[in-house]
Amino acid sequence: MNKQFKWTKWMTPVILPVFFLIIWQLAAVKMDNRMVLPTVSAVLSILAEPTAELVSIGSLIRNTWISLLRVALGYLTAAMIAIPLGVFIGYSKRLDRLVMPFLSLFRPIAPLAWVPLVLAWFGVSSLATMMGIRGGQYYSLLHNIKLSMIFIIFIGAFFPILTNSIYGVKNVKQTLVDSAKTLGATRREIMMKVLLPGALPSMVTGLRVGLGVAWMCLVSAEMLPGSLAGIGYLITHAYTLARTDIVIAGMICIGLVGGLMDFLFCKIEDRWFRWQKLEK
Repeated sequence: MNKQFKWTKWMTPVILPVFFLIIWQLAAVKMDNRMVLPTVSAVLSILAEPTAELVSIGSLIRNTWISLLRVALGYLTAAMIAIPLGVFIGYSKRLDRLVMPFLSLFRPIAPLAWVPLVLAWFGVSSLATMMGIRGGQYYSLLHNIKLSMIFIIFIGAFFPILTNSIYGVKNVKQTLVDSAKTLGATRREIMMKVLLPGALPSMVTGLRVGLGVAWMCLVSAEMLPGSLAGIGYLITHAYTLARTDIVIAGMICIGLVGGLMDFLFCKIEDRWFRWQKLEK
């Protein structure tokens, strides 16, 4: 009985993907037009050799690493600003009344709506331009990190992290704060030993959601002028070359990396914050 249960547990998530691949392969063979729908084997051959050069647009692994670097810069910048700001807004009612109406105006704006302004502000400037680097070992890498792309990713990640940080601090039981004050805790001690630990599960949820949004914004950011590398660039450039197999391989790569990041955050939540679920 246990063996049958384990077999069912492992096989159930596999059934739908396998069924999808079979339908895809049959449709591709029937259609016989690789520009419209390539075969499964054609796409898998690209995924199986991630270091192979793809028609002058770099390898899959190189473009993925550049995309990850862009996301990391935009995402970490958003986290470093949004978390402290969220803690202060959540703790201070006066700051909440002052800042939240202003931030609420910008929160519903989709990251892509910023594109015209971002291009006007930053153009095709890169980290290399900002740092005054005109050549050398790291020039090519830094030149591919456009400020406009970083900003779009930053905006995508900022608001989910901010709102969850604010909610986490506000959701800390007031009795804990009052008890700390009664015991003579300073404002700093209340912040570090009561509010932050209590708000941490909500912050991690915000970081998880923010990373997902940042990763989704990536492809759009890499379609901006000046991009010469990255998964988004690989997909758009492959489309102009009618290489649909590369397009689909790039899409699968985006899904796999995004799924892996979400899986890691889920594991962190399950391991470190299981007590919160039990409390609920």
